[in-house]
Amino acid sequence: MNAVTPLVEQGGVRSAYVMPNLKPPITTTQQAVEYHAQLKSIAPNIEFFMTLYLSPSLTPEEIKKAKQSGVVYGVKSYPRGVTTNSEGGIESYTAYYHVFRAMEEEGLVLNLHGEIPSDPDNDICVLNAEERFLGHLKQLHNDFPKLKIVLEHATTKAAVDMVKSLGDTVGCSITVHHLDLVVDDWAGQPHNFCKPVAKFPHDRQALRDVILEGHPRFFLGSDSAPHPRQTKESSAAAAGVFTTPYLLQYLASILESFGALHRLSQFAMQNGRRFYGLPEKFAPLPMIKTELLIPTEIPYVDDEGKTQTIVPFKAGKSLKVSYC
Repeated sequence: MNAVTPLVEQGGVRSAYVMPNLKPPITTTQQAVEYHAQLKSIAPNIEFFMTLYLSPSLTPEEIKKAKQSGVVYGVKSYPRGVTTNSEGGIESYTAYYHVFRAMEEEGLVLNLHGEIPSDPDNDICVLNAEERFLGHLKQLHNDFPKLKIVLEHATTKAAVDMVKSLGDTVGCSITVHHLDLVVDDWAGQPHNFCKPVAKFPHDRQALRDVILEGHPRFFLGSDSAPHPRQTKESSAAAAGVFTTPYLLQYLASILESFGALHRLSQFAMQNGRRFYGLPEKFAPLPMIKTELLIPTEIPYVDDEGKTQTIVPFKAGKSLKVSYC
């Protein structure tokens, strides 16, 4: 935390929606408030919007406390075992309907990691886990039409089509790396491996097309993961791509590659704040045409005092467009 948090501002970001899948996860308002204070002490110029981890201990009373805190804006759902630190994730949504009802009343957002666990007996794996999840999204929206729901880090055309088909209370985040990667880019390349995995070229095109279209319910979500190099280059690579230090630079370069640079402010700033009901802060993003060389690795000292390195997205490559 101490090493990575200062890099948020370096990447051109001024507002961060903070996910709760730490060890241990953030399950109470008090934990979220304390975590918020720690983050602000490290990066005082950043707005941090906190979330709680959906778990059996979460109650309607805790939802009310979260809303009153002024720093908690949502609850994140992780299906059990599908991504980093999701061992305590959920197995059934209906068991949490009383929590969702309280969230709907209080105006908190439900953030969904949109996959179901792999199941060989039912032909489910990382390549179709997101598409097989989408029925849950539709059902949740039907049952709680006033509850704001965000399908996080979508990777498929099916997800884009589903979100577009639903009402105005359903939004969708898209990461920088999923706008760039397809299956071939992470198969055998652990530093491009994340959950959900990047899919097929037609899926990537659907993500790009919805940005080009300027759809108001799709917005940037980094899902950046600072895994140490040795946990990525291992027999069981940790899931996550590290984009934090150059987030807007990556985004500008990738958007320009498919003719969408004019959508940068809308996608990165306007759509998300409007969906979450946040005050609008739409300062222009000045851009410069320049070459930016991404380092091959970033050294840091972890919270235990050990020297580690992280390999960033597009390590060793040059970007053609840079946020200034």
